[in-house]
Amino acid sequence: MNIKVLVAAHRKFPMPADRSLYLPILVGSVFNYVPGIEYQRDDEGENISKKNPNYNELTAIYWAWKNLKNVDAIGLVHYRRYFSIHGKRRLDNVISKRDANRLLSNYDVVLPKKRHYYIESNYSHYIHAHKTKPLDLTRQVIEKKYPKYLNYFDLVMSQRGAHMFNMFIMKSDLFEEYAAWIFDVLGNVENELDISEYSKQESRVYGYLAELLMDVWIYKNKVNYCEIGWEQLGRRHLFSKTFQFLNRKFHLKKVKKTHF
Repeated sequence: MNIKVLVAAHRKFPMPADRSLYLPILVGSVFNYVPGIEYQRDDEGENISKKNPNYNELTAIYWAWKNLKNVDAIGLVHYRRYFSIHGKRRLDNVISKRDANRLLSNYDVVLPKKRHYYIESNYSHYIHAHKTKPLDLTRQVIEKKYPKYLNYFDLVMSQRGAHMFNMFIMKSDLFEEYAAWIFDVLGNVENELDISEYSKQESRVYGYLAELLMDVWIYKNKVNYCEIGWEQLGRRHLFSKTFQFLNRKFHLKKVKKTHF
């Protein structure tokens, strides 16, 4: 199969050697002219590169949707976070083209193993980490425009784990359907949401929402998928992230009652 896995990056970084499989892409490149980086730019062709501060790596997904043709499958990973079935945090242990072909011969979509929140639902975890309004507004958009997805949205919000990071490899026909759906949902949320007073971190809202919407789309369409491991290169700052989460949960926010 002709498979292209985009590697979203915002700066020069070591990349997988197999360029027949991996395609480094400079996200937000409309703002980021750096000489010497020979990555695909996300501001070429039809694009939303200027929305990168709010859409994160989704600008790479949009670029692929509109511009990457004649491929059998499309994927996305991050410059420091890759799929790996070998369990080693090294760049030479990311999945190979042979691995990808083998997986896609049995499944239509490859996803990272779920991240589990043992004491939280996806909904409560999100609102402890981010503002509540965008997620509630997303539900309203789905209820209005895609009512057949609503039960699946509620299901995902009530669960205690999700396929995160906007990482995937999927066959092209499904990728076309997924991209059309996700960008329509997020575009409608964007039309209703005022983020002018959001912090730089919170302004990345549409990328955060998309992480949870992936499972909504997967479950609703009964997609034949598999999960494989993922590894993050470099330091992971686990203690700092755990402390920040607990601080948000028990000190910064009072959880409102919801049906999730």
